[in-house]
Amino acid sequence: MASVATTLARGVIYIHSAPRALCPHLEWAVGRALGRAVNFDWADQPVLAGSRRAEFYWEGPAGTGAALATAIRGWEHLRFEVSEDPSPRSDGGRWMHTPDLGIHFAQTDTAGNVVIGEDRIRYAMEIAAGDMIELQRELDVALGAAWDEELETFRHASDDAPVVWLHKVG
Repeated sequence: MASVATTLARGVIYIHSAPRALCPHLEWAVGRALGRAVNFDWADQPVLAGSRRAEFYWEGPAGTGAALATAIRGWEHLRFEVSEDPSPRSDGGRWMHTPDLGIHFAQTDTAGNVVIGEDRIRYAMEIAAGDMIELQRELDVALGAAWDEELETFRHASDDAPVVWLHKVG
C-alpha cells in the first residue's frame, strides 16, 4: 500500500480587532480547526477601544488556511486575515474579513502577491465593456482593495507603531 505524503502548509492568523468577550471563543475555534489547543498572545487594539488583537503562526496540512477562515468567520465586530503560504503542491491564499464587507479570498504567489486568474480578468473586461473606470472598479474588487483599505489602520496599530488618526474635512 503506497503512502501519500501530506503537503504541510504554514501561515499566520491576524486577529486585527475582536471584542474581549470573543477572544476565548476564537482560540477555541482555531484550536478545533488545527486539532490542538492554542493560546493567543492578546494585546489591546488602540484603534478600537475595548477590542483586542493577536497574531498566531500555524502549521498544518494544505488547506488549513481555508479551514481556519471558515472557523472564525461570521462573528460580529471581528476583523481578521488568514494567510497560507504556497507549497510545492498547493497555491497560497489570503482570507480577509471585516464586519461591513464580509470575507474575501485571493490566491497568492510565493512573494505574497495576489494572483488574479484569467477568467476573472476576462469577466472584469466583459463587465467593463470598454469603460476604464468600471474596469478599475472590477479589478479593485478582485484584488480585495476595499478590505485592504479597511484593515490598513488595524494592521499598523501596535505598541511599536504609533496610530496616525486621519480626519476627513468637508
